[in-house]
Amino acid sequence: MGDISIKINIADRVYPLRVETEEEEVIRHAAKLINEKIKELQDSYAVRDKQDLLSMCVLQYATGMIKAERNAKNQDIGLEQTIHELDNLLTDFFKK
Repeated sequence: MGDISIKINIADRVYPLRVETEEEEVIRHAAKLINEKIKELQDSYAVRDKQDLLSMCVLQYATGMIKAERNAKNQDIGLEQTIHELDNLLTDFFKK
């Protein structure tokens, strides 16, 4: 489609962005999740500095992303192994 200009508020700061029309909803949702996580961290810990809260938020999301990537990679390896085993079974079956 095309680029549009939007303003995103994260941790009480406004960021003007130019994004693809299709990305707007995802970006706004991401900003909402970040702000919710910051609020949650602020309520749970005695941290008031927005920079510290942002850093803690980023660390949690990055950790979750790394875990998800590792999990996906392990599933890919498991899938590859299963396909290889099925191939061997079919090869043996057709040899008989």
